[in-house]
Amino acid sequence: MKTNSSRRDFLSAGMALPAAGLWGLSDNSPQIVPGVPRQLKLESRTLGKTGLKVTTVGFGCMITSDPSVIERAADIGINYFDTARGYQGGNNERMVGAALKRKRKDIVLSTKSGSGSKQGALNDLETSLRELGTDYVDIWYLHGLSSPADVTGELREAQQVAKQQGKIRFSGVSTHSGQRELLPWLAETRAVDVVLVAYNFTMDLGMEAAIEVAGKAGLGVVGMKVMAGGFRKIRPTDPLAPKLKQEGAMLAALKWVIKNPYVHTTIPSMTDMDQLDENLRAMQESFGTAEERLLARQLEFISPLYCRMCGQCEAACAKGLPVADILRYLSYAEGYGQFALGREEFLKLGSDVAAVRCGDCERCTVNCPFGVEVSTRLSRAQEMFA
Repeated sequence: MKTNSSRRDFLSAGMALPAAGLWGLSDNSPQIVPGVPRQLKLESRTLGKTGLKVTTVGFGCMITSDPSVIERAADIGINYFDTARGYQGGNNERMVGAALKRKRKDIVLSTKSGSGSKQGALNDLETSLRELGTDYVDIWYLHGLSSPADVTGELREAQQVAKQQGKIRFSGVSTHSGQRELLPWLAETRAVDVVLVAYNFTMDLGMEAAIEVAGKAGLGVVGMKVMAGGFRKIRPTDPLAPKLKQEGAMLAALKWVIKNPYVHTTIPSMTDMDQLDENLRAMQESFGTAEERLLARQLEFISPLYCRMCGQCEAACAKGLPVADILRYLSYAEGYGQFALGREEFLKLGSDVAAVRCGDCERCTVNCPFGVEVSTRLSRAQEMFA
């Protein structure tokens, strides 16, 4: 505790200095050493054909409740911040807007709408602008789409209208599943400017190829779910803790993503100063054999737990459960420590889904090719949320 406090005090004292001089680094490690000033390297890439320069480590604000973490990230030099209309019951945008108000011209700000209609999406945008306290957002995503059919003409028209009105600079789509089909389609049609895509070390080469196609086509590519479920907020008393609390695994996972040149920035969730400090290290240190070994162990540990969003389980459940969605909401609770968020999203699936109990089936009809213990995980979600 004393070490963490001294690190924060040193960083706070450096806030008046230029961002490049905030950290004191030893020759061999980016750990903070008070009184030994050296430059903090902030790696940036161009976000596709948008021309926007973004730091390779951005900030996913979805589960952040402490605005001071967002403020300090912006002061240090992180310049990509992501939120959405539906985060934290609609309250996240207000907090993010207040935290970034004095930095608005220096940052790239994105938000999202989950509406399926043109007017609903435009109404969401108006609310987002009001809550964020800004006249425009840099990127406006159609949220959680899974196939080309989801990118409807009326939703694309909503983005075109918003561009013409100067309320958004660039259009985007966010996707958790169906990415191997959706990304090549977006690359070919140029339907949007930016894609926000789930991407992490657990995924196969097919996903890497899809991202390369998107990047070469000029799409801006933003990586989310980069920690493969998080699992750094597991309580010490949780029986999963001995397996999931791998020292350095989250940092290694972030390094793995940003070593891909076609991923222009990332939005790891950050809830406190320690997570911010750790994630900044991903731009200071290279990915090497030590990280490869660490992620191999982490993959072994999380394989029975973590859904890789490959889409193979779609329509495979005899009871019609949306397996991948439920597994994702369970990771919100177990991986990110966000039980309320996981339960809220689970209950949105409807009473028919909430009423299903996997224990009532004689056998599970879902066979995950990557070894996720589907019936066990769904039963845990039902116990926690339903």
